[in-house]
Amino acid sequence: MRLADSAAGAGQDATTAGQNAAAEDETAVSGDTVFQIAVAGFEAGRDALAQVRDDITFEDCPAPRRLAPYAAAMAATAYRDGTEVATGRLVLLYDPDGQQDWTGVFRLVAYVHADVDPEMAADPLLGEVGWSWLTDALSLHAPEYTAPSGTVTRVITEGFGAKEDEPPLTGFELRASWSPPEDIDLGANVAAWCDLLAAAAGLPAQPPGTRALRPGGKRHR
Repeated sequence: MRLADSAAGAGQDATTAGQNAAAEDETAVSGDTVFQIAVAGFEAGRDALAQVRDDITFEDCPAPRRLAPYAAAMAATAYRDGTEVATGRLVLLYDPDGQQDWTGVFRLVAYVHADVDPEMAADPLLGEVGWSWLTDALSLHAPEYTAPSGTVTRVITEGFGAKEDEPPLTGFELRASWSPPEDIDLGANVAAWCDLLAAAAGLPAQPPGTRALRPGGKRHR
């Protein structure tokens, strides 16, 4: 093989490598842009709710970094007459390649905890009712959601040592995830999560047909 041919081949390889690198950079930039747009809708939904609800406060919180290449998160606390009755967290995940069990490139992960009285905690329908709060809220605000998955847990908190005189607390916890359509305003999903939190806290403005838990142990604001 002539040196000229070798040089030409090397030049073509370099050109191809450069094109591949440029394509990867373009993909990365595109991924960043898509996520920034999604986060803008995510945060706009939160800000809109903060303007109309004085019984729920919102704040940013650290997002998990191992679940997807891109992630954002927010937290919320629900109050009744100035007393904390429920907390929640909502995480937005984005993977340009998608993941197993996702039906798109986005996934929302929600967590809600509420203190409830022992009678409600012992109710065998607690799980079914709690899960219906989520599905009802999603059907109302983001009806095109897919692949929901999650758990409802009864929690008993007992004090020991310096806290042994505190009465046991019983609680409700819901952990869930679902995939939103890629072309939907993610603020609608934030509204659904907020309705779920409100239902668990026994606050008004719940989706039609839902029932509220009776609050149990309380923590003052």
